[in-house]
Amino acid sequence: MGERQDDCIFCKIAANEFGTEFVVETEHVVAFSDISPQAPVHVQVIPRRHIESIREMNQDDSALLGEMIAVANQVAVEKGIAETGFRLVTNAGADSGQEVMHLHVHVLGGSKLGPIA
Repeated sequence: MGERQDDCIFCKIAANEFGTEFVVETEHVVAFSDISPQAPVHVQVIPRRHIESIREMNQDDSALLGEMIAVANQVAVEKGIAETGFRLVTNAGADSGQEVMHLHVHVLGGSKLGPIA
C-alpha cells in the first residue's frame, strides 16, 4: 500500500500522465470527472498515493480520508450541487462493483438520484 502502481490507471491520472483536467487538486488528493458518468455531475476523488480500497485504510489514514471528504465537498460547491444535494459512494472489492483497484469516492449529483439498491 502506498507506492505507485505502474499498471494502475488512477495512479497515472494522479501523476497527470494523461493531462487530465482536475476539478480540485491538493497535495494529497485529486478530483476529476468520470468518463462514464452515472449522473449529470459525476466526479472521482482519489488519493495520489496508491491505496487499493477503503479496506486498506487505518487510523494513520484519518487525515487523508478527511481531506478526501473536504475535496468532495469542494467539488459539490464548484459543480453547483452542494445546496440541492449530492451522494458520496465508495466501493471496496469486486463484489461491491469496484472496477479500478485504487481508492476512489464518487461524487454524484445534479438531479434527483434514485434509491440505492
